[in-house]
Amino acid sequence: MKEENNSTETLPSNKPKKPEWLKVKLPIGEDYRKVRQLVTDNKLHTICESGNCPNMGECWGAGTATFMILGNVCTRSCGFCAVATGRPSAVDKQEPMRVANSVKVMGVKHCVVTSVDRDDLKDGGSEIWVETINAIRSESPGTTLETLIPDFQGNWDNLQRVIDVAPEIISHNLETVRRLTKQVRIQAKYDRSLEVLKRISDAGVRAKSGIMLGLGETDEEVLETMDDLVASGVSIMTLGQYLQPTRAHLEVAAFITPEKFAFFKEQGMKKGLKYVESGPLVRSSYHAEKHLF
Repeated sequence: MKEENNSTETLPSNKPKKPEWLKVKLPIGEDYRKVRQLVTDNKLHTICESGNCPNMGECWGAGTATFMILGNVCTRSCGFCAVATGRPSAVDKQEPMRVANSVKVMGVKHCVVTSVDRDDLKDGGSEIWVETINAIRSESPGTTLETLIPDFQGNWDNLQRVIDVAPEIISHNLETVRRLTKQVRIQAKYDRSLEVLKRISDAGVRAKSGIMLGLGETDEEVLETMDDLVASGVSIMTLGQYLQPTRAHLEVAAFITPEKFAFFKEQGMKKGLKYVESGPLVRSSYHAEKHLF
C-alpha cells in the first residue's frame, strides 16, 4: 500500500521577496502629526497617501507634502497606480485656495503639486492647475513650484495654460520604458509624453521626468529611455523601485539593487542630465527641492 504524503511543505514561489533595503520606518513625530492634521482639516488630497508613498513618514516629518488637486479619483486605470479609478466628482472651485492656505501655514519653501487625470473635462483640469499655481504665488510669493502634470491627452492648448504660468519645474513622468508603456500606462502613449516634455523644455521651463524599475525592463531599455529624455530637453530624472500596491496591480518582476540604481545615476549624468535622483525608495517628488539647481 502506497504511503500517503501528509507533508505541509510549500513549494517555492517565483515571486521575488522584498529585500532589506526597501524597509522603511513607521511615520512618527510632532511635525508628521501636524502635517497630517493640516491635510485632514483642509480636506486636501496628497499623492503621499493616495499613492502609498514609502517616504511619507520622512517627508511629512520634515514638514513637506505633495498636494494632489482635482480630487482623488482618476479617470485612468494604470496598472501600477494606487490612486482610485472611476468617475470623479465635480471640480471643487475652492480647492486652489485651500491648497494655497495650507502651503502658507506650513511655510513651504518649495511646493510640489500633482493631480489625477481628468479626461472627463474639456480643459483636462488645466484651469484649476492655473488657479492653484496663481493662488500659491499670491499667498506665498517666496515659494518655488514644481508641477507634476498629466499629458492632457495631447491637447496642447491645455498644456500651454500650465506652461504660461511658468512654474519653476514642470514634471511629467514616462513611468516606464517604451516597450512596457501599453501594459503599465494603458491610456498613455510614450511618444506623446515625450512631446509633452519637449514642449515644456522648448518653452524655456525646466523639464523633469521619472520612471519605475522592476517591471521587466532591461538595462538597455533604461539607457534608451534616458537618451529619449535628453533628446526631449529633460534635465532632471528620477528612478525608483516599483512596488505593487495591491494584488490587482502589476506584479513586481524584480527588485533592483542599490548598486544598479547607482549605475543608472552615473550613466544618466554622463548622458547629459543635470540631476538624477536614483534609488529604491525614490519617488517623483522625493528631495524635489534639490532639483532647483
